[in-house]
Amino acid sequence: MRTQVVIIGSGPAGLLLGGLLTRVGIDNVILDRVSKDYILHRVRAGVLEEGTIGLVDKAGAGARMHAQGLTHEGFSLAFNDRNHRIDLHALTGKSVMIYGQTELTSDLMAVREASGSTTIYDAANVSPHDFDGSSPYVTYEKDGTTHRIDCDYIAGCDGYHGISRKSVPEDAIRTFEKVYPFGWLGVLAEVHPVRDELIYASHERGFALCSMRSLTRSRYYVQCPLDDKIEDWADNRFWDELRRRLPAEDAEALITGPSFEKSIAPLRSFVAEPMRFGRLFLVGDAAHIVPPTGAKGLNLAASDVHYLFEGLRQHYLEKSTAGLDAYSGKSLARVWKAVRFSWWMTTMLHRFPGTDAFSQRVQEAELDYLVHSPAASASLSENYVGLPY
Repeated sequence: MRTQVVIIGSGPAGLLLGGLLTRVGIDNVILDRVSKDYILHRVRAGVLEEGTIGLVDKAGAGARMHAQGLTHEGFSLAFNDRNHRIDLHALTGKSVMIYGQTELTSDLMAVREASGSTTIYDAANVSPHDFDGSSPYVTYEKDGTTHRIDCDYIAGCDGYHGISRKSVPEDAIRTFEKVYPFGWLGVLAEVHPVRDELIYASHERGFALCSMRSLTRSRYYVQCPLDDKIEDWADNRFWDELRRRLPAEDAEALITGPSFEKSIAPLRSFVAEPMRFGRLFLVGDAAHIVPPTGAKGLNLAASDVHYLFEGLRQHYLEKSTAGLDAYSGKSLARVWKAVRFSWWMTTMLHRFPGTDAFSQRVQEAELDYLVHSPAASASLSENYVGLPY
């Protein structure tokens, strides 16, 4: 088989890139080691920047998102038993949209299937080859047979644990990492959200987040030790702990119910540089991870897709390599700003083990300054809604 672009990974980044390429007539094949059903049942992010929304529209997959997504023009920072609303729209003229990654993935899959573009699931031992030369190719195994796809370029959209970054020689890549000393215990429940907008709560017992996937499905988190076990967190314990960390008015209004998904996620910041190796490009989580505090993970993947798509479009339709040559630099400039913002949000809102009294007072002063300074609130809002591409 031969194609112009092989995309490794059929998560939102791979599907979005594939959808954009297909719309402008650039042939592409998507490979994934897992099944379609597995991908559709992964629970992930749900806050979309306007730039991400625009890319989904450009890929022809935005109809259901606009019909069912929830536009949010602000969110609350909660501390000292009070809510302080950050008015994103008033401060930036922009908003964000709540729309689950599972739903977005389903929409992108449906558009791809309708287009007739090729996606190969359950592809074992996917491996990119010769991407440092002029004739790259990808091999994989399926139904006991080894297959080969020759191509012009390879897009590694296969996540932090994927083969794309692992295929790069160690001396050609540099990585940066910060591991945080706590995790997020998250639950999904079919209950009405406690508020119409998100609540980010800083409390002496730890951070909490009240989010949502729809008007009837809530996504809640509490900061917890990394060595906690899911089986130690019965639903009643979770709801009691969440109430303790919220302002009294929200604790009283909280509607509880049985959870249908529960997980503990570690938090880390990770960046790999560069993001291009000959004809192999790293995209999204394959190149960078941020803690979810700033709602940047999926949106950073989308901005990578934007830069890579524009580079490929210029190459094939305008015979220019300028976009591809600039891909790594442009992507990393935006990535590091998002890494900084996510780190800042995380350090400002969480309780770190061993924090001394001085550091705690500084954290409290920063929160107070943030909600009472229009300039500080505007800076927060500018980063939260997403920096321009």
